[in-house]
Amino acid sequence: SGYYVKGEHEKCFAYSAQTVCDNNGFVLGSVVVPGNVHDSQSFHPLYEETIKNNKNIKNVVADSAYKTPIIAKTVHEDHKELIAPYKRPMTKDGYFKKYEYEYHSDGDFFSCPAGVVLTYRTTNRNGYREYRSDEASCKDCPLKDRCTLSKVKTLTRHIHQKHLDNVEKIRLFPEVKKIYSRRKETIERVFGDTKYKQSLGITTLRGLEKNQNRVLLIFACHNLKKMATWLIKTKTKTKESKENAIISLLKIKIDKIITKTSKKRSKTKCFSF
Repeated sequence: SGYYVKGEHEKCFAYSAQTVCDNNGFVLGSVVVPGNVHDSQSFHPLYEETIKNNKNIKNVVADSAYKTPIIAKTVHEDHKELIAPYKRPMTKDGYFKKYEYEYHSDGDFFSCPAGVVLTYRTTNRNGYREYRSDEASCKDCPLKDRCTLSKVKTLTRHIHQKHLDNVEKIRLFPEVKKIYSRRKETIERVFGDTKYKQSLGITTLRGLEKNQNRVLLIFACHNLKKMATWLIKTKTKTKESKENAIISLLKIKIDKIITKTSKKRSKTKCFSF
């Protein structure tokens, strides 16, 4: 496990289940990681496994924790769209937000609200290009109190920022908003159901392997329950009981169930984190 911190009031040793589901709430995969591992760091193994087993996916819907340049680049290179919500700037109160500094792609420089130019200096080991102003330009600037406490202002821009800019651009499209709104009905519903009905939110086991197996069993039960529910709806006309519907489900081959349920799925294939 890892030391999990969420705000000031939620701190404990925990595990995190990185989970992906399809447009109908069927779980496609899940990876258990220590609680101190950030969501963006555990994205790639689960994403690669999901893409390998599902070739017709067009959209990847995720929360703001997965909205990083590397993830955006990975998804776009697979000819898919990353759909993520607005992420609030992490700037201190009273200071200019990063979007208030204009980036000029033609000359590869930033300009601050006071008109001072920040030029490229170096690229750090994390892949961020650093832009700095001159000390002389900032020394007597009337806006310095809202800009920085240092002698010069430094801004960073990731080498793959263009992919993240594209994610931010399409976020406001009506069709994209409609797709993202399905997230609360799919992956959030999955977590809500399994935490309340199968106690996903707590564990008495230690170790990644044991918790990984437990989580997969819980999600397998979740998927079977959804399949049984669909069968019950189709058997309503014949007045077949719930017990018989569940027994029928267990007798049907999995490949036939997948073929049957896939016909009900939306033409826009997507999955959610």
